[in-house]
Amino acid sequence: MTTLTLTPGAVTLKDLAQIYWQEASVRLDPACHGAIQLAHDRIAKAVAGSDAVYGVNTGFGKLASVKIAAEDTATLQRNLILSHCCGVGPAISRRHARLLMALKLLSLGRGASGVRLELVHLLEGMLEQGVTPVIPAQGSVGASGDLAPLAHMAAVMMGEAQAEFGGKVMPGGDALAAAGLTPVELGPKEGLALINGTQFSTAFALAGLFGAWQAAHSALVTSALSTDAIMGSTAPLQPEIHALRGHAGQIEAGATMRALLDGSEIRESHVVDDARVQDPYCIRCQPQVTGAAMDVLRMAARTLEVEANAATDNPLVLVGADLIVSGGNFHAEPVGFAADMIALAIAEIGAIAQRRVALIVDPVLSFNLPPFLTRNPGLNSGYMIAEVTTAALMSENKHLANPCVTDSTPTSANQEDHVSMAAHGARRLGQMVDNLERILGVELLCAAQGIEFRAPLSTSAALQRVVARVREDVATLGEDRYLAPDLERAANIIANGDIAAATAIPMPEITT
Repeated sequence: MTTLTLTPGAVTLKDLAQIYWQEASVRLDPACHGAIQLAHDRIAKAVAGSDAVYGVNTGFGKLASVKIAAEDTATLQRNLILSHCCGVGPAISRRHARLLMALKLLSLGRGASGVRLELVHLLEGMLEQGVTPVIPAQGSVGASGDLAPLAHMAAVMMGEAQAEFGGKVMPGGDALAAAGLTPVELGPKEGLALINGTQFSTAFALAGLFGAWQAAHSALVTSALSTDAIMGSTAPLQPEIHALRGHAGQIEAGATMRALLDGSEIRESHVVDDARVQDPYCIRCQPQVTGAAMDVLRMAARTLEVEANAATDNPLVLVGADLIVSGGNFHAEPVGFAADMIALAIAEIGAIAQRRVALIVDPVLSFNLPPFLTRNPGLNSGYMIAEVTTAALMSENKHLANPCVTDSTPTSANQEDHVSMAAHGARRLGQMVDNLERILGVELLCAAQGIEFRAPLSTSAALQRVVARVREDVATLGEDRYLAPDLERAANIIANGDIAAATAIPMPEITT
């Protein structure tokens, strides 16, 4: 298993993607250990003093005014974790949980949390040995930190709750023992440091971002394939058009589509004497729509990269100022905004793709392709209902794209009276990406079939490779057959990033 060495404050999206996609293990750069120790020393000094310090010798939330006796500080942290294990619903995936744990390591690594290095080493060991806490998906409002889900992680570190190890779910203590790891007794503030933070919301937002970006690549390919299948014009891809507007995503989307369609015999066959003056927007405006979505994803990516490197617990230990101060870095408003932006981009990439599917199966608009792409319409329905399925998925994504960050509600006896709802704002992105991949999968099948109807004319070399990749898994549709497996295989091709790879053409990077 790959192990990345991460420097808190300098981790890139590429690093985070590797942790997510490849489930890489991580270790903090030892250079940050000194700062972690200094912050812990400052907490120890506060414990020895008489001043009330939130979360060190006080209760939590609305109970912050309750002073805790020095002999009860360890019990305080243990009670905090156990009482906050209130997550409900299905367990999140191993991949999401590991990214969450890596993000928590990064936050602790900023040297502002006051925890012992022992906690850092235990988290590193859990990632390396494959001890994954069972974390329920629901229960966070995205402020005060992702308290409930992170408590399930912290409880495993104490030897409580449930964890997955070696493919089996077992008590946390048993999982640690099986991996050769030892649970910790949490010291002053350590429980709070583990559960105050945005790591659940950020992990899911990052996962949604990575899936959306890969889907955007696939959308560029399927859109080029659809353009050639309906014998659409490439004139709207002229580079000067996009340079005159200046948006980076639009410029890159146009350039990528030009490269994908370069050398197409189908295109050359109707450059002259084509009676159609303009194509519908779903063909003509693809760079403007998908490119704009790419720009939105990049804006969200920058926010999430900053958040992934942030210290987001409370209170924070400011060693240089010799202070322990309460702030609000646990509030996931930036993540909530980013998740809403990603949702909008996913919905729009899917919306224009669905219109291309509708166009390509419509004999009025598809420029002489057979109705619903079947040679014997009437007896056969071809891709009639596959198009309807894309309409359903598109509509579902429109509903899911409604903003979550505006849906605040007071919690904790009104002490925590504004929250971000970033957790489920980010969590819905997984369903939206899944829906988008299925829309693009249907477009892939329809466009490939449309290209084959243009024979003996051929598409570009890059797109021929895409059609060949599709036909490895899904045969050309002749007579009607049981279609569900075809749609599933096509969605998997999209989800795996196979068609973008098949083009052998460089795709836009998420970082510019």
